[in-house]
Amino acid sequence: MLIAVLTDRGWDLIRRLFLLILVGLWGASSAGPLAAQKKWTLEGVLTMMDHAAQHFRTLTADIEHIKYTAVVKDTSTESGRIFVQHDDKMRIEFLKPDERTILRSGDSFYIYTPKINRVEEYNIGKHRSIADQFLALGFGTKGDNLKKNYLVTLAGEEDLDGHKTVILELTPKSDQARSQIARIRMWIDEASWLPLQQKFFEPGSDDYFLSHYTNLKENLKIEDGKFKPDWPKGVKVEKPRG
Repeated sequence: MLIAVLTDRGWDLIRRLFLLILVGLWGASSAGPLAAQKKWTLEGVLTMMDHAAQHFRTLTADIEHIKYTAVVKDTSTESGRIFVQHDDKMRIEFLKPDERTILRSGDSFYIYTPKINRVEEYNIGKHRSIADQFLALGFGTKGDNLKKNYLVTLAGEEDLDGHKTVILELTPKSDQARSQIARIRMWIDEASWLPLQQKFFEPGSDDYFLSHYTNLKENLKIEDGKFKPDWPKGVKVEKPRG
C-alpha cells in the first residue's frame, strides 16, 4: 500500500496497510444528553463532528478487529489497544491471538511482529494525501474535508453497546480509492461523537473488515514514547518497496 515509490504494487500496499489499521472518525467533546435526543440530519451530524474536531487531542480505546471472508465463510479476530494523537500519531497494540504493533508517526509507518522478530518500515510521505484519506480518516476531520473525499449519507440511527449512534455511509469519490474500499459504514456515538464501530466493505465481494471500539477515553495525556519505535535490539528491519 504505502511505500516510498508508488509502483504497480503501490495501491495493493496502500490497501494492505489501510486494512490493517482501520482508524476512523475521532471527535473529542461531549454534546451532552440533549444532543442524543435530537433527530439528526446529515448536516447536523457533520456540524457536531466539526465541533468535536476542534477539541480533539488524544484518544485511547480497546479495539476488536474482525476480518470476514465470504467465499469460505471464515471470520478471524484480533484484539488489543489503540492510541491516537492529533498530530498524525497512532499506535495499535494487538495482543490476541498474536502480538503485533502498528505505529504511525508523521510520515513513518511501522508493523512490528514479535513472533518473527521483524519490523516492516514504510515512508508514506510521497503518498500523504492518500494515506490521510484512509489511515487518518476522521482524526479531527472537518465535515467539509470528509465530503471532499467521500459521498456521505446518513444511514439512520441504532443502539450499540447501550449507546445511541448515528450511522454514516462513506463512498470514496476517487476511482482508485473505490477500487480498494467500496464503502465504509460508521456508527458514531451521539453523546461523545466518537466511533463505536466501523465496517469496511471490499469491492466485488461480500468480504469486510469490522473494527469495534470500547472503553474510549479522550484527551488523556499519552507519553511521547508511546509513538516512538521501541523495538528490541536485534530485531530484523525490512523496508518493503514496490
